[in-house]
Amino acid sequence: MAETYANPVYRENFPDPFVLKWRGEYWAYCTGVWRDGRCFGVLRSRDLVRWEEVGGALEPLPEGYPHYWAPEVSYYGGRFYMYYSAGDELKDMAVRVAVADHPAGPFVDSGRRLTSEPFAIDAHIFVDDDGARYLFYATDYLEHTHIGTGTAMVRLRDPLTPAGAPRPVTRARYDWQVYDPQRKEKGGVRWHTVEGPFVLKRKGRYYQMFSAGNWQHPTYGVSFATSDRIERPDEWEQHADGEKILPIIRTVPGRIIGPGHNSVVRGPDNRQLYCVYHRWVEGGRAMAIDPLDWAGERIVVIGPSDEPQPAPAPPAFADFFEEERASGLGPGWECSGGSWRVSGGAALPEDALHPARARCTLAAPCFVAEVSARALAEPAPSAPSGASYGLSLESQAGALLYLLVTPADHSATVLWNGEGGWQEERLQLPASFAADAYQLLRAEADGQRVRLSIGEGELQWRGQCASEPAFVALRTSGRAAAFAGFALTVGFEDLFDEPLAPEELGWRPASGRWSVVDGALHGEPGSAEALVLKGHRFEDYELAVSARAARSHEGCGYAILPAARAGDPGPRLAVERGASGWELVWSDASGQRRHPLPDAFDATEPHLWRLRRTGAQLAVAWEGRPIGTFDVAPGAVSVGLASLLAGAAFDMVRLTAR
Repeated sequence: MAETYANPVYRENFPDPFVLKWRGEYWAYCTGVWRDGRCFGVLRSRDLVRWEEVGGALEPLPEGYPHYWAPEVSYYGGRFYMYYSAGDELKDMAVRVAVADHPAGPFVDSGRRLTSEPFAIDAHIFVDDDGARYLFYATDYLEHTHIGTGTAMVRLRDPLTPAGAPRPVTRARYDWQVYDPQRKEKGGVRWHTVEGPFVLKRKGRYYQMFSAGNWQHPTYGVSFATSDRIERPDEWEQHADGEKILPIIRTVPGRIIGPGHNSVVRGPDNRQLYCVYHRWVEGGRAMAIDPLDWAGERIVVIGPSDEPQPAPAPPAFADFFEEERASGLGPGWECSGGSWRVSGGAALPEDALHPARARCTLAAPCFVAEVSARALAEPAPSAPSGASYGLSLESQAGALLYLLVTPADHSATVLWNGEGGWQEERLQLPASFAADAYQLLRAEADGQRVRLSIGEGELQWRGQCASEPAFVALRTSGRAAAFAGFALTVGFEDLFDEPLAPEELGWRPASGRWSVVDGALHGEPGSAEALVLKGHRFEDYELAVSARAARSHEGCGYAILPAARAGDPGPRLAVERGASGWELVWSDASGQRRHPLPDAFDATEPHLWRLRRTGAQLAVAWEGRPIGTFDVAPGAVSVGLASLLAGAAFDMVRLTAR
C-alpha cells in the first residue's frame, strides 16, 4: 500500500458518495446516471485510496423518473438493499428500495416507495445495537420557523416496510443553513437545507451527521446533532451555529470548495473511521476521504485535506484468499486441525464431518480480527449434534475461547476459560441472520479482556479469559463453512465505557490515584502528578488520545508518554498551563521545548492528540493541525499518561501498531 494519499481519491464526478465495506473490500456508490446508462456508479477498492470502476448499479425506472439521487446500500439477511431517491425534483421525489445478491449489482427495484411526502431524499439506514433498523432521510418542512429541508426518521419493520409515522430529527435553525434567501421555485421564501443524514453511535450516544446550505456553493458544509435516545419526542441537539462554532467540514477558500454529503466507514485496519465526502473540482464533485474521530463528545474530522496525508493503515495481516490452493491456506496460516484449501476467494475445510482449525499467530495479545463466514451445505446425517463454525482464541497451552455459530438452532455459543474454569453462554441470533450468507465475525482482545460481535454489532459479548491469547483461529465442527476477507490489526482502543479498574484494562498506575468514572480514565495526583502506563510494547505505531484537564490554574494539565521503558517513563508531551496561557511542552533528556497554544485553546475541554511514531521520529498533531516532529529512542516501548496537579481525564486512547 502507498505511504500517503492526496484528495480527491477519485477525481471523476462522483457526487454524494456512500461506501460499504463487505468481506474486507470497499464498494462506493454515487448520485446520477453512470456512463453505461445505468443509475448509480459503482467503484471498488481495498484501501480506500485506489479505486476501480465497476459500472452502473440499477436499470433506470420507466418514464417519469428523471432524477436519481444519493444511493446507500445496506446488507441484511444475505441480500443488499439499495435505498435511493427517484423522481422529479420539482414535483415528486421519493425514497425507494432496490435489491441485489452482490454489492456490484445488478440491483432490481422492489416496487416499494418508503416515503409519502412530496419530497424525500438522501436515505440512510442505521442499525442499533439491538438490531432495530431506522430509515433517516431529508424532507421539506413548510410550517417550520426556518422553512426548508430537514431530516426525519422512522423505524423499519423490515427492509421494505416503515413502522409508524416519521418524526423530525434536525431542522434548520441557523443562517449558515440557508440554501437560497429568495428561492424562486418555492415562491421566493428564505429557504434552508439540512440534508444527507448519517448516524453513528458511540459510548451510548447517537450522532447524526448532516450537510447544510447550498450544495452548489462554498457555504455548504457538514455538522452533526446528538441525542441520548434514538427515538425522542423533540429534535436532536445541533453542534454548530455557524458563528461561535463552525461546521466540522467546510470550505477552505481557494483550495477546497463545497465539501459535504458524507458517509462513514471503517478503514482497512478496522479501527480508524473515515469520513467519505465530495468536494468540487473542475468537472463536478469528486470523492475525498479523511480520518474521523472524537474529542470527548465532539466529532473531529482531520480535514478537509488536499495535501499528502498518511494513507489508511493496513492490517498487520490480511488474506483475501485469492490464490487457489488444493492444499493449505498459504503463508501466515498453520492448519493444525483438518485439511484446508482455497477456492473461490474463500478458505474451506476439506472434511466437514471432522473438526478443522486454521490459526495465525498474534504479534501481541491486543488486536482486532475480522472475517466473513458462511455455512455451506446442510450437515451430513452422521455429523455430530451442534454442528458449528466460527472463531477461537488460543494460548500456547490451548484454547481460551470459542465463538461458534450453530445454524440448526439459530444460535451462537461463546465458551471461554475464565475465572473458575470453563463457562458457556448461548446467544440467540437475530431473525435476519442467514447462515448461508456471509456474516461478519469480529474478535477484539486487550490482554485477557475480549469483545465479540456478529454482523455489524447487532450481537455482542464481552468477557475475560484466563490468560492472554497468542493465536486466533478459524474453526469448523461437523458443518462445512467458507471464510473470506480475514484481517488482523495489532493494537488496542480504550473507550473506558465499562466501570472497571484501570488494571483490568491493562493500565498500571505508577503514582497517584487512577479510576474509570463516567466514561473516562481519571488521574488524581497525590502531589505533582499521577502516572499510569499501558503494559504492551510496540515499535512503530499511531496513537490517538482524547483528554482534558480538570482545572486551568498554572501548572495544571496532562501529558502523554510516547516511549516509556521499564523503570523509565521516557520523554513526555504535556499540555500545561503556563503563566501566560496553555502551552505544549516537549520534555526529554536534553531539556524542554515549549510551544504556545492559541489564545482560544481551553484544555479543560476535550482535545484530540494524534502521534505517529516511525523509528526514532515522533510526529505530533493537535486534531488536524501538525505541531512538529520530535526525536525518540528506537526500540519497543510502552505508552503512558500523566495527570498534572489538579487532575485530568482521558476518554479515549487508541494505539495501532504499524
